[in-house]
Formats: sequence, C-alpha cells, structure tokens
Amino acid sequence: MAWISLIVAGLLEVVWAFSMKQSEGFTRVVPTIVTLVMVVASFALLSFSMKSLPLGTAYTIWTGIGAVGAFLVGIAFLGEPASILRVAAAILIVSGLVMMKVASA
Repeated sequence: MAWISLIVAGLLEVVWAFSMKQSEGFTRVVPTIVTLVMVVASFALLSFSMKSLPLGTAYTIWTGIGAVGAFLVGIAFLGEPASILRVAAAILIVSGLVMMKVASA
C-alpha cells in the first residue's frame, strides 16, 4: 500500500506542478486552488508512504516521478522542447528510480 500511495503522490506532484504553471503566478483562481489541493494531497500521501518506506527511497521516488512527469507534461501539453540531452537526462532519472526501488527491496 505504501508504494501505491507513493506513486499516486508522485503523480499528484505532476498535477500540482502543471496547475501551478497554469496559475500564472497564482493570479488565476481555479489553477491556484487546484495547485493547493494537489500539494496537500501529494504531501499527505508521501507522508503516509514514509511510515513504512525509508526516507531516502520515498523522497527520491516522489521527486523523480514529479520531475519526469512534469518533463513529459511540458513536452506533451506546453510545447516544450524534447532535445536529445533533455530526453537523456530524463532516462537517467528513470534509471535512478529503478535502481532505488531495486535497492530498497
């Protein structure tokens, strides 16, 4: 259950990062509210997962899902570039996440 909570927390991190971008510096009400709700939910699920997962593992996985997810959302929905170096960096992050999960088993 901790791993599922952690994955959902990471996905919610992607949602709040995207909605924060859409809030235009917290000047748009709906995206600002979505950001705040998703931040609280993401942190709550991260906290729950940390009850049984090591701090380093949980935090690394959470931030990694958020970083790679935000990267992909930026490309898919915001027209951000998908250069070879950026994609290679994302692959390295995912590789690190896999290694962290394997090392925590």
